Amino acid sequence: MMYFIQNVPFTFDDLPDFATHDAEIVEMANSGKAYEEEDLYRSAMYLMMEECNPLLHELELENPELLPVD
Repeated sequence: MMYFIQNVPFTFDDLPDFATHDAEIVEMANSGKAYEEEDLYRSAMYLMMEECNPLLHELELENPELLPVD
């Protein structure tokens, strides 16, 4: 599962084991853009330079209801 900030890839979560065996989930994942570690590194550095890294800066959210519940 990828997370984005203004369409910039920010971070990801590994899928649980059962999801890797679900044909619909695998098809959806394979149809999207594939990101390399270097892509995530560059986008993370960009977000830090723009002071938009949520781990370092407080951000105002447009759709906070879309965030997962901890």
